[in-house]
Amino acid sequence: MLNRHARNAFTRLFTPVAAFLLRLHVSPDAVTLAGTLGVSLGALILFPLGQLFWGVVVITLFVFSDVVDGIMARLADRAGRWGSFLDSTLDRVQDGAVFAGIAFWYFGAGHDFATGSLALACLALGNIVSYARAKAESLGYTANVGIAERAERLVSTLVVTGLVGLGLPVPFLTATLALLAAASIVTVCQRVLTVRSQADSPGAA
Repeated sequence: MLNRHARNAFTRLFTPVAAFLLRLHVSPDAVTLAGTLGVSLGALILFPLGQLFWGVVVITLFVFSDVVDGIMARLADRAGRWGSFLDSTLDRVQDGAVFAGIAFWYFGAGHDFATGSLALACLALGNIVSYARAKAESLGYTANVGIAERAERLVSTLVVTGLVGLGLPVPFLTATLALLAAASIVTVCQRVLTVRSQADSPGAA
């Protein structure tokens, strides 16, 4: 979920943690599953209760498992397609939990239908963004373009949600979700056009 520079910095920070977990015979897959469980519970329990700030704190703590499991796999020489598949699949679960948790709060006690609806829109559109790239790559194309990658979508949502939990007016979150939804639509269009261009190029299968 992190860009290359941030991932390199966190790799240096969390390598001792990863090595320690390996010495305890903890598997990278277990860390991936624990991280997904922590993010999902933080989002689906704390957000619907209106604990937006503490929900973000819990989610942020578990999100770093996305870095730790990869480091562990490389240190143990277990990096491969299975780990990549599991990590990518559970990333979708985490994203769904975050946006669903926000939607539950604003459709319920948060009393803001627009914000809840935009959270669901971001959930659906984010999945389409990811699917477009995955399907393109399964067909032999590349579609790693777009202005709304997962990192940008999730980080901006969590930052603004946490600030709303500390007193920032809700319209800031509404506007952020609206911008993310629009950016996701643009990204899907970019990926579709990129694949269409590759499919129409000379020599394409």
